[in-house]
Amino acid sequence: MKHRTICIENPSYLSLNNGQMVIKRPIADGTNEVAATIPVEDINILVLDNKHITITQGLLDALTTENVTVVTCNSSHLPCGLLLPLSGNTLQSERYREQLNASLPLKKQLWQQTVVAKIENQAALLHTITGKQQGNMLAWAKEVKSGDSTNMEGRAAAYYWKTIFEGKIESFVRNREGLSPNDLLNYGYSIIRAQVARSLVACGLMPTLGLHHQNRYNAYCLADDIMEPYRPYVDRIVAKWVNQSPFLATVNKQTKADMLMLDKTDVIIDGHRSPLHVAISTTTSSLQKCFAGEIRKIIYPELEVNEDIIYDLPF
Repeated sequence: MKHRTICIENPSYLSLNNGQMVIKRPIADGTNEVAATIPVEDINILVLDNKHITITQGLLDALTTENVTVVTCNSSHLPCGLLLPLSGNTLQSERYREQLNASLPLKKQLWQQTVVAKIENQAALLHTITGKQQGNMLAWAKEVKSGDSTNMEGRAAAYYWKTIFEGKIESFVRNREGLSPNDLLNYGYSIIRAQVARSLVACGLMPTLGLHHQNRYNAYCLADDIMEPYRPYVDRIVAKWVNQSPFLATVNKQTKADMLMLDKTDVIIDGHRSPLHVAISTTTSSLQKCFAGEIRKIIYPELEVNEDIIYDLPF
């Protein structure tokens, strides 16, 4: 099973040899030496975070064949690009037709389920952080209508972001271009988004055609929909760093290492404990079955409340 998240942060030459990704690093005499070899079949995510990385076409071919998520980062070390295979499933044309033919009422019901799962997971995280039950959040989750026509997601988000860093960061505003820890949240969400997009392709679905997100310039609308209930797992890591020190809660070597371990986090889904990357596969597989008319509900993870962990204690 794929289980490795690899981040390349130094100048490197990446190539393929006998099914292995070979990582070479430049040395003082101007040549390259082999720093590591990793079986391509073991890689789940490959993050390229240096302007001086060279990668061969042979390796790119092997990575896409093995459905490895390849993420590229910009000069701010934030993910900015995503490479996915064009064909990720043997029944792709059939799955495409099922997705395209999905009725509007079904898509609205699936979005309703998604928003409910997101709000419930946000409530569980706030309970863990504050040590207090979040009755208002749970009530809002129960009030979500088909298609979230009354925007309970937005109402819950306003309270959630006001509360999550309360007492640690004054007047925090969630904004993609905002001050830290917004950059760390962006980094984590990008990793989750890449995982979800990869898993959608593996299920034979088009990550472009969303349930709710419809931005004509967004190639990953469906990934942005399905990742919503997974966002609180990123928020939990950021809250840990904010708890230690708000000044540490930014994109750096330590925080990136935490985020890159996210896919190995154990979560509860469908009554079982699974690594997060396996849970994402369970979710996207259930979505495909919804489009096929086999089931009517997406399977999402349930974030656990830890009564022993409150904001002033380390996670």
